[in-house]
Amino acid sequence: MGITESNLSLLKSGKVKGVRFFTLAAIRCHLHCEPGDILAYDRSNEDLRPDDRE
Repeated sequence: MGITESNLSLLKSGKVKGVRFFTLAAIRCHLHCEPGDILAYDRSNEDLRPDDRE
């Protein structure tokens, strides 16, 4: 599918902060699904809040 086993493991564990469009497209094509079927938005994630450094 063009994605390493270690990258799939990181995605499965939730230890990534982003996903390349190529990776998302490869997974979507392999699973025959849409991005919304495998992604969810978590509003409680602290990493998504704006930086206060400005």
